[in-house]
Amino acid sequence: MLEEKLRGARQASRPAVDLNITFGAYAQRWLSIIAAGIKPRTVESYTDNLRLHLLPALGSAKVRDISKGWIKALLAEKLNAKLARNSVRLIHATLRAALNAAVDDDLIPANPARNLGRQLRLVAPVSVRQEQIKAMTRGQLDVFLDTTLRVTPGHYPLFLLMARTGVRIGEAIALQWPDINLDDREIRVERGFSARQIETPKTGHGRTVDMSQQLARVLRRLQVDRKSETLRRGWPEVPPWVFCNAAGKPLDSSRVRRNFRRVLRPAGLPGHFHPHCLRHTFSSLLLQQGVSPAYVQRQLGHASIKLTVDTYGKWLPMGNKGAVDGLDSASGSKMVAESAAGAGGARQTPEKLGEPSGTRTRDPLIKSQVLYQLS
Repeated sequence: MLEEKLRGARQASRPAVDLNITFGAYAQRWLSIIAAGIKPRTVESYTDNLRLHLLPALGSAKVRDISKGWIKALLAEKLNAKLARNSVRLIHATLRAALNAAVDDDLIPANPARNLGRQLRLVAPVSVRQEQIKAMTRGQLDVFLDTTLRVTPGHYPLFLLMARTGVRIGEAIALQWPDINLDDREIRVERGFSARQIETPKTGHGRTVDMSQQLARVLRRLQVDRKSETLRRGWPEVPPWVFCNAAGKPLDSSRVRRNFRRVLRPAGLPGHFHPHCLRHTFSSLLLQQGVSPAYVQRQLGHASIKLTVDTYGKWLPMGNKGAVDGLDSASGSKMVAESAAGAGGARQTPEKLGEPSGTRTRDPLIKSQVLYQLS
């Protein structure tokens, strides 16, 4: 409340844009400013949501006249029109981002689009989102990888890497050999393919992930085979890409997805699995082993541990009675054991616990009277 009043007080200063600007004009200005700093796919999403949904409804309205009730009615209308809930969530996210900028530009004192996502239940509860995640069991993953070796062996190193590191498909096919440290068993994830363009990973920055011994052996073998393939195909040099096609170029993600689906039927696995499930499988198996969620967060590149737990919390071990035994002190255990031995094996509480001589009186009133007489 105080924050809104302070923002209102600043309205007297000269704003960065015309106070009477329409939402349509402001949205165009906002998009042109942020386009250089966000991913192309995000720009495309914002553009589509503005063009198809927001500008037809709000384009001619002044930014300062847009109210919470107006926005709520628009989003409810989209839901009633049977638009997918996630699509409405993205429409709301676009509007909220644009109006956040309007607050920064001193056009409005507060963002009227805030907190509407929960009111309209645009975001599914954590429990629902977790149930929607498809992860393979350890047995299913073993069958999948064994079948890959038979059906499409050229994709085995790629699918193994995704299953052992949790990297996204775009991050995996964008890996280059200098990113691979076989001696230290580490991989540097510096880039990713999105819409056939190289860009930073989804989080906007790189990360280092660990590789298993099995993965290190497979990649070392792939590196040797790639040198032989370079001579056989007459390439001028070894391609920089860890995973490449017959022309030495990066793999196409759509073809990778097709080959992934080719493996499912002969492996006897459900058709709802897709390459991103290997990331989910990696995370769920680690957590089931009791690995720290903080480690899983770093491997996945999540912005916060909350995101990791919210996404994969159902695979966290929820009970371990042995864990509380570790809190017991050695002296306490010894005392109970000695007491039990002295009572013929029956566990009893020592009667004179805290009074070794047996001559001390337990009644504090009597103690105080004795002390009074002695004084």
